[in-house]
Amino acid sequence: MTSTETLTGERADLLEALAKQRHFLRFTTRDLTDEEAGRRTTVSELCLGGLIKHVASVERGWARFIVEGPSAMPDFSAMTEADFAARANEFRMLPGETLAGVLAEYAEVARRTDELVATLPDLDAAHPLPKAPWFEPSAEWSARRALLHIIAETAQHAGHADIIRESLDGAKSMG
Repeated sequence: MTSTETLTGERADLLEALAKQRHFLRFTTRDLTDEEAGRRTTVSELCLGGLIKHVASVERGWARFIVEGPSAMPDFSAMTEADFAARANEFRMLPGETLAGVLAEYAEVARRTDELVATLPDLDAAHPLPKAPWFEPSAEWSARRALLHIIAETAQHAGHADIIRESLDGAKSMG
């Protein structure tokens, strides 16, 4: 099956749910400048551009996990302070980054994930989770479970983005 063919059933449902949450996240950045997309509006370190960078990174990582297994992700239990500091850059707009660039990268990640969902031979294929303090030892996730996690992560951060945007200029994504 190619990405141009119409999907039905579970795969179509997964892609529709993911597309909806991606839309809500991207929508929070409408009509913003690069400076506004990088501005913190709460006590949190989060900004809208940084949230989109983070969600793109998370989606990219879990899509790689679906294909490659736990070797595609870091051993979180062995990460150093420097590793965590580098990871923190996902949550902010760095000098030289633009909102258009961040959104374009997210669109490319989304395109690749959508293609994976359309062509993956088996949504039940599972891998052990990477080592991390927040995962149960020896747990496995199927491709389906990883995709559901991407949807949940995107939805959660779309809600964060809505709060940040409302704090920025009063605009709301919903309601």
